[in-house]
Amino acid sequence: MSGIIWVIIVGFVAGIIARFLSPGPNNPSGFILTTVLGIAGAFLATFVGQAIGHYGPEQGAGFITATIGAVVVLFIWNRLVAARVIPDQGNR
Repeated sequence: MSGIIWVIIVGFVAGIIARFLSPGPNNPSGFILTTVLGIAGAFLATFVGQAIGHYGPEQGAGFITATIGAVVVLFIWNRLVAARVIPDQGNR
């Protein structure tokens, strides 16, 4: 149970840092979307790190790599909004 809480905390912090590093009008807003952004970044960083052999099978991404992963996920989010694949939450 504490592992899930830790992932949520790391994801939320990584999501906040990624939103500060990549400001823009198309950023997902709110606590839940920021947390999901960070968690998705942490999973992306863990997957890539394990695929290239940087992390072992039971290891996960830390704050820095989770933040880098969250910035990548945020970039993909911004490109999807720009291509109008997903709606822009700021222009309703």
